[in-house]
Amino acid sequence: MLKINDLKVSIEENRILNGIDLEVKSGEIHALMGHNGSGKSTLAQVLMGHPGYTADEGTVFFENRNLLELEPDQRAGLGLFLSFQYPSEISGVNISSYLRMLYNKRHNEKLSPVAFRKVLKEKMELLHLNEGLVNRYLNEGFSGGEKKRMEMLQMLILEPKLSVLDETDSGLDIDALKIVTNAIDYLHKEKGMSVLLITHYSRVLKYLEPDTVHVIKDGRIVKSGGKDLAHQIEENGYDFILPTN
Repeated sequence: MLKINDLKVSIEENRILNGIDLEVKSGEIHALMGHNGSGKSTLAQVLMGHPGYTADEGTVFFENRNLLELEPDQRAGLGLFLSFQYPSEISGVNISSYLRMLYNKRHNEKLSPVAFRKVLKEKMELLHLNEGLVNRYLNEGFSGGEKKRMEMLQMLILEPKLSVLDETDSGLDIDALKIVTNAIDYLHKEKGMSVLLITHYSRVLKYLEPDTVHVIKDGRIVKSGGKDLAHQIEENGYDFILPTN
């Protein structure tokens, strides 16, 4: 589904990624871990098409389409989704209307507000969200946990083929973490969604079992393994398992 080969990326002439190689097959869950500044979030932004990053070398193919040639909305149209590390507040954008627009675009339908409310209610129940929340503006005045759950609600509406989740678990208490991972697991099992999960902590992997765990250092993936690799990092730190050179 996703194949990255020797990807090198810069921002303002500063090289951040130094040759990423990564392959995610349909229906797989991959976790990406590493120190702050190692390039995790940069990879997420590049995959979605952030204009501030320049791909200097390498290729990125999503279902045999060259992502680097596509605009962000085109990438989203193919079924790529990014959950932001710090979701923005957007005043004036009504959540219910916004989500209905997303649904209609993604599913090529034109549901009325009444018909869409039935769809929305089902998705909100998965996230234990109060129905009144969607009458507010997008993320305005929301807590950190509410913003993360709102990101997951957008994901449930879009039903993407591949979700890139940038530290979705950060700042969540244990109850909120279970709710969020249940939503991810639902799409993974029911719709076959693939996941690239960027995280610092192994606790999220207790609820969302990865096929492969990758460790990134200085803009390169330097080690890959099973879920036990994440537990080794949690117990011993990155320096214990990372190569010295």
